Amino acid sequence: MLDKVKHHAKQSMNDVFEYAKRKWDKSHKVPDFKVGDVVLVSTLNFNDIKGPKKLKDSYVGPFVIVAFHGTNGVQVELSG
Repeated sequence: MLDKVKHHAKQSMNDVFEYAKRKWDKSHKVPDFKVGDVVLVSTLNFNDIKGPKKLKDSYVGPFVIVAFHGTNGVQVELSG
């Protein structure tokens, strides 16, 4: 009996995972950036900005893309 319950729970989790993956894949669009494009940088993970969070800029920039590192890493030119 316990094995049936475990199997059912595992199957349900897999079904939910597959549903979420299909939904994500259907709506997700990979950004098409190239070297030389101008982008804004998110400040979400910046820890050194002082003051109230609600007054903090959400993005800084614009910056020019200089190079790509892997699939998610982007090097930008910081000097204006």
